[in-house]
Amino acid sequence: MPDNSAQRVAAPIFAAPLFAALGDETRLRLVMQLGDDGPTSITGLTAGGVLSRQAVTKHLGVLQRAGLVRSARLGRENLWHLERQRLAQAQDWLDARSRDWDGRIDRLRVMAEEQLRSSDGIR
Repeated sequence: MPDNSAQRVAAPIFAAPLFAALGDETRLRLVMQLGDDGPTSITGLTAGGVLSRQAVTKHLGVLQRAGLVRSARLGRENLWHLERQRLAQAQDWLDARSRDWDGRIDRLRVMAEEQLRSSDGIR
């Protein structure tokens, strides 16, 4: 079995800012909106909502630092884009954690079955 200890140490550094950013309902809604609507200005992100431009700007800053969104100038506006690759990396990270836990559960099941068989043979 390969030693992934360096990868495991680096994983929280990669994952913590990403999941912290996604852990807020408002930021998660912004990510969903950008995913559904595509590149959007702050005006578009605040339309019909209860958040001020300043609040949306603050949340977009957190998402940007986590690598989840980026802005690009178009005329006098900044359009905010969802970084789908970063979401794909998050999915890959979660899939790897899921495989790790599946492997641990499988090993525990095998150990329990072996112990049960050995205890049945002792009787």
